[in-house]
Amino acid sequence: MSSDLTKSAAGAPAEQPAEPVEQGAVPAAAVDPRLLVREQGFKGYWTDFTRRMRGGELGSLPVVLGLIVIAVIFQLQTSSFLSAGSLANIGVYTSGLGIMAVGIVFVLLLGEIDLSVGSVAGVGAAAWAVLSVTNGLNDWLSVLIAIGCGLLIGALHGFFFAKIGVPAFVVTLAGFLGWSGLQIWMMGKEGSINTPDDSVVAYLTGYYFEDKAAAYGLALIAVLAYAGSLLLDTKRRKAAGLPSRPLSEVGLRTAVVAVIAFAVAYVLNEPAGARGLPLALVLFLAVLVIADFVVRRTSYGRQIFAVGGNAEAARRAGINVDKVRITVFAISGMLAAFGGLFIASLSGGATKNLGAGNTLMNVIAAAVIGGTSLFGGRGKIWSALLGMLVIQSIQQGLNLLGMASEIQFMITGAVLLAAVVIDSVSRRTQKTAGRT
Repeated sequence: MSSDLTKSAAGAPAEQPAEPVEQGAVPAAAVDPRLLVREQGFKGYWTDFTRRMRGGELGSLPVVLGLIVIAVIFQLQTSSFLSAGSLANIGVYTSGLGIMAVGIVFVLLLGEIDLSVGSVAGVGAAAWAVLSVTNGLNDWLSVLIAIGCGLLIGALHGFFFAKIGVPAFVVTLAGFLGWSGLQIWMMGKEGSINTPDDSVVAYLTGYYFEDKAAAYGLALIAVLAYAGSLLLDTKRRKAAGLPSRPLSEVGLRTAVVAVIAFAVAYVLNEPAGARGLPLALVLFLAVLVIADFVVRRTSYGRQIFAVGGNAEAARRAGINVDKVRITVFAISGMLAAFGGLFIASLSGGATKNLGAGNTLMNVIAAAVIGGTSLFGGRGKIWSALLGMLVIQSIQQGLNLLGMASEIQFMITGAVLLAAVVIDSVSRRTQKTAGRT
């Protein structure tokens, strides 16, 4: 055998020296061929779009199309649906539940669920009301303590899940029951505490920037920030030798965002029916931007996706899985308490029933309808905004038509089921196409 090996080695052609690679260049094999479509102009993008559709990578397309259909249907039924006052109401009522939905998106990215957000919101509102209104503690400090209570509650849920091994479903279900009891106990015999007109919580949903420059200024900042992020990403990809967006695409994307942003600003500044830019909408957008940055631009965000995709593989890669899980549930609890303050602002005070009813359903439905997968490892923070816009648009339209609440529940449930079906079919299609 050794002689055969010797002959084989002797007869083999000499290994050719590798061609020198220019410093800073990326080998062709390291570049995903699907990224090269950017160099083919709009034809390449159309090819990539059809490939994604065949592979089940639908992204936010179903939600955007759904919003357009909802707007057209209700506008045909009642001309006031797209009025300034109606859109302002959608923005304000979306904010509190939307902030809570952002926390749910974090949890769903892990492939888990948090059933306690409604009761945690109630505890947060009750903590603020008891400290600030009943006992006269500084209003700002009371707000911070209320949000801190939500953070600690969420961290406690995460501890039992990550360290003890209790399923998240059971932990948060127990939390839903337990924190509801604490909320009722904190509210006392009266069961409700009204929100003072000059309090911080009252301003959350009651304050509007009436100066037209506020809405247009925020739109301008949003457009410039978006364009800057695209240009910075293009610069980084070019420096790394990777395919990047052509300037024509950057200009087109920026133009689309500019049209949407300034159209919303114009409607909010209409003299009839609108009061200006709602503070609630500004705070909601701020939470979305910060959370999106954390998820997409930090190593912690990448760890969340890794744990949600395959926890054991993430553990073997050196990721502290327990830490990620605890902090994610802490974020969910913190945002739930913050959202509870918005609900208290809208309802005029904290009550023993705040956060009950369909609050939990709407928050989870918003994250799922917006495109976050129930199976973990896939989704975007902006899903919270898209999902809440769908839910609140349906509710606003049905309210304008005088429909009963049971009709709203049935339609929202049907939309949620459709979103889950789309997610399941999309995952199955991607597996068939060889992508998970």
